[in-house]
Amino acid sequence: MSFVYILTNEAMPGYIKIGITERPIKERILELDNTNMPLPFQCYYAARVSDHKKVEKALHTAFGDFRVRSSREFFTVDPFRVKAILEVLAEEEVTPREQIVETKEDATAIEKAVKYGRRFSFSSAGIPLGASLQLSRGEGITCLVKTDNTVLFNNEEMSVSKAALIALQNLGYNWTAVAGTEYWLYNGETILSLRNQRES
Repeated sequence: MSFVYILTNEAMPGYIKIGITERPIKERILELDNTNMPLPFQCYYAARVSDHKKVEKALHTAFGDFRVRSSREFFTVDPFRVKAILEVLAEEEVTPREQIVETKEDATAIEKAVKYGRRFSFSSAGIPLGASLQLSRGEGITCLVKTDNTVLFNNEEMSVSKAALIALQNLGYNWTAVAGTEYWLYNGETILSLRNQRES
C-alpha cells in the first residue's frame, strides 16, 4: 500500500509538508520526529492512493508556486486546499484518529504551542461578528463568531481552536490540540487562508 500525507507543525506556522510513504503513517510521523524539529508533526490529512509517486508529483506541481525549496517537501499553502485535491484522488482516507507522539511531554508541548502561539482575531481575517463558520470535516458542524477572538459552539463561548478540537473529537479524532484556524471555513475558505490573504 502507498500513502500521501499532509503534515503541519506548530513550530512552523504557515508551512506544510506534502509527502509519501509505503509504511503506516504513524511510523513516518514518528520517524520525522527524530529530525531537528522542536515539535512533533501532526497529520492534517492522509490517504491511501493507487500510485503515491504520481499523486505526490501532481500535488507538488499544482502547488509548486508555494514550494519553499525544490529539494524539500515544504510548502506555504493552506493545508485545506491540498486536502481538497487529495480527497478526490484518494482511495481511502487514513488520517490517524489519535495524536501521534512518543511521550506525554510531546503532547503537552504541542498543546502549549497551540495555546500560546500567534494570537488570532477575526477582524484580521475580515470575518464579521455573528458570522457562521463551517467545520472543514463533518457536514453541518458550525459555530458562530461571538467576539473578535471567540466563537459560540454548543452554546458555549470559547476559542476557535478549542471549538475545532471538540468538534473533531466528536467525530472520533483523539487529538489533544489543533490550530482552529486550519479547520474552520468562512465562505468556503479556511480562516487561516483569509487572514494570510489580508496580511499579504
